[in-house]
Amino acid sequence: MSDSSPLPPVRLHTEAELARDALSTPLLSRAARLARWAGPDTRVDAGGGLVDEQLPAAAEALGLSGDDAAADASEAWRVAVDAGLVEVVDEQEGTVTAGEDLALLTGGAPQDVLAVWLAALETVLADASVPDLDGLLAEDGEVDLSALDWDPEAEAEFLDGVLGNLYLLTAAGDAPGGAPVPLPALAASVIVPSDMGEPTNDVLEQVSDAMMRLDDQFRMLEPVGFVEYQPVDEALMADVDEEPAAPVDDTDVSRYGMVRLTPLGLYGLRARLLEAGFDAPAVGDLADKGADALLDGTAEFPPGAAQAETEQWLQRREPLVAARELLAAARGSDAGAPLRRLRCQQALSLVGPSAEPALREVLDDAELGGLARVWLTEHGARDVPAPSEAMVYWLTIDTVAAQLAAEGNSEELRALVEGLAQQHDGFFAAVWRVDHPATADVLEAMGRLHPDKKVAKEARKAAFKARSQQGG
Repeated sequence: MSDSSPLPPVRLHTEAELARDALSTPLLSRAARLARWAGPDTRVDAGGGLVDEQLPAAAEALGLSGDDAAADASEAWRVAVDAGLVEVVDEQEGTVTAGEDLALLTGGAPQDVLAVWLAALETVLADASVPDLDGLLAEDGEVDLSALDWDPEAEAEFLDGVLGNLYLLTAAGDAPGGAPVPLPALAASVIVPSDMGEPTNDVLEQVSDAMMRLDDQFRMLEPVGFVEYQPVDEALMADVDEEPAAPVDDTDVSRYGMVRLTPLGLYGLRARLLEAGFDAPAVGDLADKGADALLDGTAEFPPGAAQAETEQWLQRREPLVAARELLAAARGSDAGAPLRRLRCQQALSLVGPSAEPALREVLDDAELGGLARVWLTEHGARDVPAPSEAMVYWLTIDTVAAQLAAEGNSEELRALVEGLAQQHDGFFAAVWRVDHPATADVLEAMGRLHPDKKVAKEARKAAFKARSQQGG
C-alpha cells in the first residue's frame, strides 16, 4: 500500500463498544488479573518477565492448566508489563508494583482502555513476527542462531503486508466487519505477482510456507481480540511428505484456514496505519465539516460507506439548511464537479420534503436545475416546470461524466450509454453542442463503450465536433 493515497473508509464501532470488547479479550483480561495478583514477593528477571519459579503460581491464578499453561501465563505477564499494568520498581531486586494504567481498565474513559489494549496488541504483533525457537535449542540450552534463517525486518514487513490486504478487504465490504477470508487467498495476495497468470510450483510452495507462518501468527493474534480465526485443519498437515489436495468447494476451502478482522481489530489496525502515516479515513470523519468536504470526501467512497457518512452528516443539520449547503457545494465547472453533483443528488434523496424550498430556489440554475426537477418530481411536488431540451442534454452529459468518474467503464455505465442512444432520436447530432466542460470526454467514452459500431462511430464524430467547438 502507498501511504500517499487515501485508503477506503472503514465503519468503526463506537469507542464504548470497542472498549467493552477490549476488556473481554482473553489476553488483556489475563494480564489485568496477573497485575492484581502480583505482590511484594513477585520476582521478575532482568527483562521484566516472571522468573520461572513463579510461572506455576501465575498459571494457577489464571486458572490455566496443561502443557501451555506456563507459556500462556508468561505471555500475559509480558503484556501486563508492556501495557503499563505492572511496573518494575527495582530492576536489581526484580520487584514490581501495580502500574498506573491498571486503574484505567476500571475507571478510565473508553479511549483510555483502548490505549492500553493497543499497547497489548503491539506486544503480540512483535511476538508474532518471531519464529518458534523451541527446535533451535542446543545441548547447552542456548539458541543455535546459525540454524535460524530469520530476517526480523522482512518478517515484520510480511505480516504488515498481509494485515494491510486484510484491512483493504474488510474496508471494501459494506458491513462493519468483513467476511472471513480464506488463508490461501490472503497468503497468495502478498506472494503471487499481480501480473502472473498461472503460479509456478516455486511460487505455490512459497504460498504454502506463508500459510503455515500465518496459521501460527493468527493463532497468536486471536486471544488479544484482533481476529477471529479458524485454523488450518491439522489433518491436512499430517503427512509432511505429501502436498495437500487443492480445495474443491467452500467447505473444503475453510479447512485451509479462515480469518476475519474483528471490529476491535479493524480499529487497532487503522490506528497502526495512521501512526505509520497512511491516510485511513473512517465513516464519521466528515460529520462536522462543510458540505464541500462531504461531497469531495465521499467521491471515492463505496456506496454503503458514502451513504453512512452522509447520514451522519445530515443528522447534525436541519434539513432545509443542509439542502441549501449541499446545493451550493455542488456547483462548479471543474473536473470533479459532476461527481460532486451526483453525490449531492444522492445526499438529497435522504432528505425529507422539508427541503423542497431549497430545490425550488435553484430551478433556473444551469447546473442544478435538472437535478432539482428530478428531486421534486420524485418527491411528488406539484407545478414542477418541464426542463428545456438544453437542460436535459446538459444533465445527461453531467450524469455520464459523474458515472465515469465514480465507476470507470462499468457494465452499468455501458447499459446507460446504450439506453441514451436508443431513447433520444438524433441524440449525437444535438448533444455535441452542449455547453458542458465534459461533453467531448463523455462522447468519446460513449464511442468506446457502445457495442454497435455504427452508433460508436456517430459518438466519436460528435466528440470531434465538441472538441473543435471547445477549441481543443
